[in-house]
Amino acid sequence: MNNQEAVANPNALAMEKTIFLKDTAGQERYRTITTAYYRGAMGFILMYDITNEESFNSVQDWVTQIKTYSWDNAQVILVGNKCDMEDERVISFERGKQLAEQLGVEFFETSAKENINVKVNFTLYDYFL
Repeated sequence: MNNQEAVANPNALAMEKTIFLKDTAGQERYRTITTAYYRGAMGFILMYDITNEESFNSVQDWVTQIKTYSWDNAQVILVGNKCDMEDERVISFERGKQLAEQLGVEFFETSAKENINVKVNFTLYDYFL
């Protein structure tokens, strides 16, 4: 395909992608097996619970693991989950955004329960890949 064909039909460049999700729930017991997944991964969704300080604090540790074991161009998205639980929030939106800026990654909040930004999460992830 040449550039003229791509300009005439932007969808001509669409590629099929397969996304494998590995949810370790941040548990320490999975740390030894997750390093094997890092090597082939093109991107990561780091999700923390906005109602749990410990969950937020572990993000930096996971970023260190990603930098250590994955390839240099791996894309990372930081997601604050459970944004529907405003009354129990302990991590402000601004604090999450500040961490994302510090890490140089995209950031948004989501709620799986209320279906807030769930589709955006995967659309954004797909865009980066």
